Amino acid sequence: MTWFRVDPNAERAPSAQIVDALLDGIAAGRFDQDPKLPSVRSLAVAVLVNPNTVSKAYLELERLGVTRSRSGSGVFVIDEGREIARTMRRSTTRSIFDEAALAALRSGHDLESLTERLKELSRETEKPSPQAAIEDSWDQPMAAMKKKGGQR
Repeated sequence: MTWFRVDPNAERAPSAQIVDALLDGIAAGRFDQDPKLPSVRSLAVAVLVNPNTVSKAYLELERLGVTRSRSGSGVFVIDEGREIARTMRRSTTRSIFDEAALAALRSGHDLESLTERLKELSRETEKPSPQAAIEDSWDQPMAAMKKKGGQR
């Protein structure tokens, strides 16, 4: 579950970082087979934040129309959730990309070197990162916790 980290030193609030990461995961299909998000408690433990921070993120996902909370059962990605998340994240990341690309071009980077760098980044995302082994080691305990409803 922990394919992401919350950076306590980032400008974005931890709850917003969680929303972004979950939207990315939902958009990428991480919850297609099992639409239930981890319990508040288990995700808080996994990303080292207060459970209230995760609760705030889950409320925001519901406000955005990506998830629905079922009393006593948890938070679930709705059928249209993947497409909503994909549309939102593509819009946001495209504007961030455009801003960064323009800044790079204005500062003297040539189009060829930027294109090559983008290809490198694309290749890097296709292969597992060194962090993946660490994250995979979390997945089994997290999956067990998820099945137990977040209980340890």
